[in-house]
Amino acid sequence: MSSQLGVTARTTESLVAALKPDSRRTVIVLPDLHAGIGDPADFAELVIGLAGLSQVRLVTEVRNTNPLLPELQPAAPAVMDLDETQWTDLAQALPEPDGARHQEHVSPAPELDDPASVCSADPVGVTAGYEAATSDHGGLRTAWLRVGQALLQDQPPTERALLLRTVLGDAADPRLAPQLAQLAAGSEWDLLWSRVSGDITPPWPGPVSALALGAGSSEGQVVLSDHLGVLRTVDLANASPTGRLAEPVGETTALSVLSDGTVLALNYDGVHAQMPYQAVRASGLNALLNDGPTPVEQAIEVFNSSLRGSTATALATTAECLAMGDADGSVHAIGLHTPDSTAATRRLHRGSVNSLAAVALPLGDNTATAVLLYSGGADGCVRAWAPGHEPQETPVAERPCPVTALSAAHTTDGLLLAIAWADGLIGYHRLENGTASLLGPGLRANGVAVTADGDLVVGTNEAVFRLTQR
Repeated sequence: MSSQLGVTARTTESLVAALKPDSRRTVIVLPDLHAGIGDPADFAELVIGLAGLSQVRLVTEVRNTNPLLPELQPAAPAVMDLDETQWTDLAQALPEPDGARHQEHVSPAPELDDPASVCSADPVGVTAGYEAATSDHGGLRTAWLRVGQALLQDQPPTERALLLRTVLGDAADPRLAPQLAQLAAGSEWDLLWSRVSGDITPPWPGPVSALALGAGSSEGQVVLSDHLGVLRTVDLANASPTGRLAEPVGETTALSVLSDGTVLALNYDGVHAQMPYQAVRASGLNALLNDGPTPVEQAIEVFNSSLRGSTATALATTAECLAMGDADGSVHAIGLHTPDSTAATRRLHRGSVNSLAAVALPLGDNTATAVLLYSGGADGCVRAWAPGHEPQETPVAERPCPVTALSAAHTTDGLLLAIAWADGLIGYHRLENGTASLLGPGLRANGVAVTADGDLVVGTNEAVFRLTQR
């Protein structure tokens, strides 16, 4: 149901929370609830939770002898009793054909301790087996239920093995990781490292609300913001912790790192700039001579006047440009070497700009560069715009669910763009040859980053990992 509705969720509570802010109207039909395996109270929680959403109309089917029915009484449903004569046309009833009833195909029960078995078996049967299990089966149960939404999709065993490996914690049976790696050998992607909720060595950095690649003094690192706004850095090569910034930035929605290592964090209060602990700060006479506002601080002041009461929702930078997106769907860009100029502004989206990516492209053989911005919106569109020119008319990509994160990089393989969507899919686009591939890690990506090597770093609420294409 979460996949059909374009969200990521694996519990009733998380599904209702994901649908609540979506004002689009929909009808959800839940047939044959009496045939469901499980506690009737769990089905009742699902029905009552969905029925409580004003934009949802819910149609459910349950027998009046089923214990689920009394659980639904608090929802005060409008009941249509199909046993009543006005809903029954006996003339249309068909007799049971001669002979025995059709036998349904029953898949063999998977071996829940065997990675090869669970990756190749019927995923619904595996899920039911793990939900009913009392042991963790070496860590496979926790990993499967963590990304189960993606594992239920029609895909080869190699892809299931890769997904399980990305969320296999360090408490799992140490034999599982190499077994899953061998099973995933035919996948398009290879896992370089992952850190999962509960990991101790190295420690998990916490839920990722936003991430960015380091630069300057933090080159070779990844800057992460957790759910409390604590800003940490981990090694890009192996995710081992390398530091922590001094000041938390609560409810961080976007991160970017300038070429000198300055970390910019965006939240509801605006942009907050911090220097990492490794940075060399000006001192003595040099500090006195440069006591005025920095180009970034001047650019932020220009943005504040450009927003005109709207809220900044997205942030991206290059060495020469600072860009912001707002809740009204507009993107604003200003040069950092000319911060006293007026910001260039274009409205590119219906609804909020959820994410921005900025990339500097070389102009011919000169050292000069041009800035190209990619914006992803709540309208599901990703658009391209070079400040000083008209935006590209056709979206780079479009899907019927919001964009959650973007990253672009100019690499030796050309211009690469990663797009994360609210339903958990990640698009990896090679823009110069027009090819794209989709990755479904099963967890909503709150941050993505394309490295100089073309690798993909993904941050979610329960795991952060790095993948490389084979």
